[in-house]
Amino acid sequence: MKVSEALVARKSTRAYLPKDVEQEKIERILKAARHAPSGTNTQPWQVAVVRGETKQKLQQAMEEAFRGGEKGVMDYQYYPLEWEAPYKDRRKACGLQMYKTLEIAREDKQRQIDQWAANYRAFDAPVMLLFFMDPIMEAGSYLDYGMFLQSIMLMAEEEGLATCPQAALGEYPKIVKETLGYAEDSVLLCGIALGYEEKGALVNSYRTPREEIENFTRYFD
Repeated sequence: MKVSEALVARKSTRAYLPKDVEQEKIERILKAARHAPSGTNTQPWQVAVVRGETKQKLQQAMEEAFRGGEKGVMDYQYYPLEWEAPYKDRRKACGLQMYKTLEIAREDKQRQIDQWAANYRAFDAPVMLLFFMDPIMEAGSYLDYGMFLQSIMLMAEEEGLATCPQAALGEYPKIVKETLGYAEDSVLLCGIALGYEEKGALVNSYRTPREEIENFTRYFD
């Protein structure tokens, strides 16, 4: 698979087959992704591969916290505190597109809650990847991490696997760190759901639009 093909094929997959991901595939993905660039070769990434009973325990704790009304607080500010156009419009359109695809009505709050709760199960993918960083690292390492995460997702495409990058998996850092034994002051950035796509699932049938390059590019000769 060409890089150009993987970039277009990659999408946020929200329904997975109940099929284990082979250990050798996970290792090939991580071995390739580790070549992502980082400032002065700091390589700030720390990866937790969560499966089986540990995943069941962790996702149950996060989902119970969510359904119990506990508001998740990430280790860093992911989204703006005040939304403005065009980002506010794109965010709204993204949510509406998914709910329209799933035929979840605006007034059907329970189905909306149930759909959001699936985030904390990594959409029932067999593998939940979680990403940590030491607290001494600064903003540049977030840029490095983005390149590492994209490398993982592109390699997953090559391996015939689907992914979904998830900020939601970073919303209950205390639960995650206590369950997995990470230091309290470590930074939990996000997670990625990893598995085999359930291709017939309705939730996997839509694709969010992308801006034309003319809308975000300026040329200077």
